[in-house]
Amino acid sequence: MNYRIAVRALCEFTAREGDLDLRFTPSPSAQEGMTGHRTVVSRRGPEYLSEVPLAGSYQGLLVTGRADGYDPALNLLEEIKTHRGDVKRIPHNHRLLHWAQVKVYGWLLCAEYELEEIDLAVVYYNVLSQQETVLRERFGADSLREFFELQCRRFLAWAEQETAHRAARDQSLTQLQFPWPSFRRGQRQLANTVYRAARDGQTLMAQATTGIGKTLGTLFPQLKAFPEQQLDRLFFLTAKTPGRQLALDALASLRVQQPDLPLRVLEHVARDKACEYPDRACHGESCPLARGFYDRLPAARQAASERRWLTRQAVREIALAHGICPYYLSQELCRWTDIVVADYNYYFDMTALLYSLTVVNDWRVTLLVDEAHNLIDRARGMYTAELDQGNFNALRKTAPSALKTPLDRVNRHWNQLHRDQQAEYQIYPAIADLFILSLQKAVSAITDHLSDQPEGNDAALLRFYLDAMLFCRLAEQHGPHSLFDITRRQLGRRALSTLCLRNIVPAPFLRDRFTVAHSSTLFSATLSPQHYHADLLGLPADTQWLEVESPFTAEQLQVRFVGNLSTRYQHRADSLRPIAQLIARQFRERPGNYLAFFSSYAYLQQVLDVMRAMAPEIPVREQSRQMDEAQREAFLEGFTDDTRCIGFAVLGGAFSEGIDLPGKRLVGAFVATLGLPQVNPVTEEVKSRMQTMFGKGYDYAYLYPGLQKVVQAAGRVIRTTEDQGVVWLLDDRFGQQAVRQLLPRWWQLERHRLELQPEPGTIQPLFPG
Repeated sequence: MNYRIAVRALCEFTAREGDLDLRFTPSPSAQEGMTGHRTVVSRRGPEYLSEVPLAGSYQGLLVTGRADGYDPALNLLEEIKTHRGDVKRIPHNHRLLHWAQVKVYGWLLCAEYELEEIDLAVVYYNVLSQQETVLRERFGADSLREFFELQCRRFLAWAEQETAHRAARDQSLTQLQFPWPSFRRGQRQLANTVYRAARDGQTLMAQATTGIGKTLGTLFPQLKAFPEQQLDRLFFLTAKTPGRQLALDALASLRVQQPDLPLRVLEHVARDKACEYPDRACHGESCPLARGFYDRLPAARQAASERRWLTRQAVREIALAHGICPYYLSQELCRWTDIVVADYNYYFDMTALLYSLTVVNDWRVTLLVDEAHNLIDRARGMYTAELDQGNFNALRKTAPSALKTPLDRVNRHWNQLHRDQQAEYQIYPAIADLFILSLQKAVSAITDHLSDQPEGNDAALLRFYLDAMLFCRLAEQHGPHSLFDITRRQLGRRALSTLCLRNIVPAPFLRDRFTVAHSSTLFSATLSPQHYHADLLGLPADTQWLEVESPFTAEQLQVRFVGNLSTRYQHRADSLRPIAQLIARQFRERPGNYLAFFSSYAYLQQVLDVMRAMAPEIPVREQSRQMDEAQREAFLEGFTDDTRCIGFAVLGGAFSEGIDLPGKRLVGAFVATLGLPQVNPVTEEVKSRMQTMFGKGYDYAYLYPGLQKVVQAAGRVIRTTEDQGVVWLLDDRFGQQAVRQLLPRWWQLERHRLELQPEPGTIQPLFPG
């Protein structure tokens, strides 16, 4: 057996015991951790060695890692841990883990340098106070060797199992066959290109319309590349829940062909979806599933490894059978499964679990980014932070007395920020250092308070705490990629404001995520223009591009645009009756299920009111604000093969992408907008920044995001090669060349004119002759 494992991973497997305890409050960010390490190292002498590479073997197990620092003059090896709050509150089982790591490094160094003894220290560095707490102890080489061998023996059985699993997995994947008799049109082209990207370690952007089987067409070739490329993990990353299910369905089709396929698949879901006791705190004194978590984890982990197909429900069943938390069992299983199907944020977010595991364990991973056009907005949200002073002032009134002083200090500096601001909205080039310092001190004080009193804290305090931490972290990395803006409002004599660190170009945050991966494939029906997504996402300069030929034909979809109708804001009132008349006429001449998309709820409601007055006999359904999942499902259930109705929805909302209504469930769509973002100071500043950075301000800020929504919405109509339908594009700007070149190539636009008269019945027939 030859099995390689990192020191940290070894110790986390063998040396953790007792309760799951998250009262050791939020760890510093990766950036804070790196900064803290550099600070500690800078305080040491000139002979001090940092990031010392070490390795050692035991019965076919190769243990590797980099010790944080070694001082030859003092014969002192240090393990540096960054933290927040009082060091005394670090739980005992966390300390045991830290000492296990430094003791393993201690033996590896003794073996390397032939030392008979060594001083070991765990250095706890507080990222807020910048103070060090050093716990130091001397060990003999023999005792460290015994400790090292004990950890290795504890891991050996699992290592042997994992080695056998990987060999069986790779052998099966070598023989893996496509699960259907033939590829769909365009699917083979997609699969071949994805395979080459995985083989060559490249990033690929693949634009492919619905209907060719993109999910299976990307998963199958990635799996075929596993053995040759010696890949460790595949992360299938999705924007929404339906994407997860599509991935699981595609993988299930491979299991039908090979029921004994030795492939571990994990569906990793959000904590709030997996938590069994949402009203309990995550520690053994509060939650029964946290009590003794690490003591019962090995048996649960073994059961999961044998089950292999680990959907959300399967993980829950295993966890509850062993009396442990399903969510944190799933986190552990991310280390040991071959494929993880999860949301974008588990790889791209600032504290992303899958990215962290990849870096720490030096994995060779491949990424599949589903519906990748969503990643720009999702990533912007991940790296944006907002603080509202109204909520903050309400918190100050109810906050514990120990927090009054630090919160009042924040408020004073906050008021200074907007004191001289005259405009309602203003962008600033930098964030005042004194405000950030006061915010950091408040975070430190809240950390101490939460450590002392983990139970019964106000939800508003916890919410502000998390928001403030994110704000501080992003403030450290503020640059041209983000805006710092203040929105000021007057309440009587008092002025309040909302502070926002608003990311507009996520590329600086995402670039390393793509670099770390062996290969990445981003796929969607709307990824053009290529440079727009590549620039904003930070994709490598040599990223490959593929536009898969559509399996659909122009005969399947009639695409009509109205050349003398404007949906611009200033013309909106005049557009209401013509749009309602057109929708009614289309429905009467070709009854069926339709979706009508509008730029806002207000616009939707205005047209709907006219429609109801003009054609009360036509059944309508309406998307409302803040629909929950059950309401969204009920809306879609109203579109069946036997129904005839018009659904009114908002462009860019829940029903304009990611839904599947094939056949008679949807026969047409109306898009009464170009989908352009609202003109406001934020979007105008985005346009200015985009012009400076990329030379295409209007396109990047307005045109590309808008047309992407239009194409996604229109794409709901044709889902299979048997479908037939019609799309109406209701705005004269669809006739502009700059707009038309962003629409799918296989569309053939027909220009129509309406007689814009106020009375019903004056519109020319939609189907002349």
